[in-house]
Amino acid sequence: MNICVFCSAADLDDRYVTAAREFAELIGRGGHALVWGGSDTGLMKVMADGVQEAGGKLIGVSVEFLAHKVREGADEMVVTKDLAERKAQMLVRADAVVIMVGGTGTLDEATEILELRKHGMHSKPVVLLNTAGFYDGLKQQFQRMEAEGFLPLPLTDLVFFAEDGVGTLAYLEEKAGIQG
Repeated sequence: MNICVFCSAADLDDRYVTAAREFAELIGRGGHALVWGGSDTGLMKVMADGVQEAGGKLIGVSVEFLAHKVREGADEMVVTKDLAERKAQMLVRADAVVIMVGGTGTLDEATEILELRKHGMHSKPVVLLNTAGFYDGLKQQFQRMEAEGFLPLPLTDLVFFAEDGVGTLAYLEEKAGIQG
């Protein structure tokens, strides 16, 4: 399974790094491929290192203005013109999507992927990996959106909130119907 992961390129606290490394190793050991932003910095690097070291495949999709940060040695590396094309190319290459901790770029990616799913533009499973409660506030906001009628489908059909990598991968393998 090709698992698209949106996450930060920033260097972060150990609680996020450790969780990312554990999830990356699960992806690699499961024989899955990581589709990621192609960067060799921050959590993106942690994910790529972990997947590659555990025997998984790396499919990077970077963007021209960040091409100087791409990871050497990926199995595939695509450099797109802009961020919109990057998101589209990542989704095309993915069987499933995981949104990990990140800043405004990650939030932009998350909302676009969820909006496309909401409108039936893809049916790939989407997980918000809620490491250390990072997305508790967002989860609460989504629940409010659902309760007040802003979502045309049940929240559980839109996104799954997982607390760790084990739960994330189990959900994806079940929903995608593909085992590593």
